[in-house]
Amino acid sequence: MPPPTQVLAPALPADDAIHHHRARQRLALWAAVAVIVVWGANFSVQKAVFNALSPGGFLFVRYLIMPACAALLLCWRHGLRWPRTSRADAMALLKLGIAGHVLHVGLVTFGIHWSTAFSSSLILACGPVFTLLILRVHGLEHLTRAQVVGVAVALVGVLVFLSDKLLGGHWRASGGDAVLLVAAAFFSYYTVAAKPLIERHGGVTVMTYATLLGSAPLVLLSLPAGLRVDWSHVSPPIWAGMLWAVLVSAFVGWMLWGWVNAVRGVARTAPLIYLMPPVAGLVAWATTGEHYTAVKLGGAALTLGGVALAQFASAQPHDPLLEPVTPVD
Repeated sequence: MPPPTQVLAPALPADDAIHHHRARQRLALWAAVAVIVVWGANFSVQKAVFNALSPGGFLFVRYLIMPACAALLLCWRHGLRWPRTSRADAMALLKLGIAGHVLHVGLVTFGIHWSTAFSSSLILACGPVFTLLILRVHGLEHLTRAQVVGVAVALVGVLVFLSDKLLGGHWRASGGDAVLLVAAAFFSYYTVAAKPLIERHGGVTVMTYATLLGSAPLVLLSLPAGLRVDWSHVSPPIWAGMLWAVLVSAFVGWMLWGWVNAVRGVARTAPLIYLMPPVAGLVAWATTGEHYTAVKLGGAALTLGGVALAQFASAQPHDPLLEPVTPVD
């Protein structure tokens, strides 16, 4: 018998438990689709905000808001007694903050501004390839023949996708895509470096501490751009777009995506990320008139196919490190 103070929750009948499980799975699926739509649309929203504020002005406001959100989340979870970390883990979290926010988000912001919405979403979807290569360099992952083929196909796809810009001499957009590739590599480093910390401290603690530690340098770096913006003349739609990008897409989207992964499992949820570039492309076509040639669409299909092959042909399937995750932007 259990101790007198222990209260056992009544067990649900088998049929009710199955119905509850299925309903929760459906809710998680719809939530995942909603997050993908938000993330896909956010590329066009951000471009409009960057044009009005400048990328630096946006970063300045974003990193005044994000640490406040991170602190509120920590207070909600732990009150005023935030989790303690060792000095070594604190330094590792600082490195995560620099890689994930100063380098990744900073480069992504300028890359999206210089490139197009569809290109940005596609380039950032190449993250698992960089993760795979980093793991291979560190001897943590053995490349199968199919993965090597996948990496090669993804590389060819990116070159085909960018061929119209390169041949047409659109150097600003091409430079933006190159910056985004570097940003994707930094996020892959963030993904690999965060795994042991998440195992010790949990995902929310790692994400919030990295945000807090990475925010101060970005505020200082973006301060001149922030001071150049005439904030009194920023229109309500731009304010709404900025809050959408920071609070809804970046902060709430990350929290909701974490819940979806917990309910559905990473392996079942990860493939949905490949819907993000098509959503971004459709939104950009509908709102900004961005158009796509057959060569560009073919290159996009090759890229996503190669990334998927490199990811799912792993000798250690369903490793969360190799799952396509959205960057912290």
